[in-house]
Amino acid sequence: MKNLLTVFAFAASMFFGIQSTSAQSLAQDENRPEVIAKKEAAIMTENLGLSGDQTRAVFRALVSKEVSYQKNVNGKDLKSAAVKAEKQKTDAALKESMKKILTADQYSKWLKDNQ
Repeated sequence: MKNLLTVFAFAASMFFGIQSTSAQSLAQDENRPEVIAKKEAAIMTENLGLSGDQTRAVFRALVSKEVSYQKNVNGKDLKSAAVKAEKQKTDAALKESMKKILTADQYSKWLKDNQ
């Protein structure tokens, strides 16, 4: 009886420990560039009526932007000249990518939505 109670207590503690570990990893995943880009690409696909190929290309461009932002912009002083320059460089690269991926109508609508 004592062994059965010990095994049950051990199993219960493992169960609760695993749940808290899973919850922590889910919270950390929200800040990953792929997760952020996927959400943005889904919104753009809905708003602009993107094709499958366009959606994949937009996703790659947005991941690149998010990686660059997390590396060079997020959490840094936005008044700094170097940070401003990196942000402008990243934004310009995104605009160029979008210009190549989207049609003229889609691109103009995307610019209006992102101003």
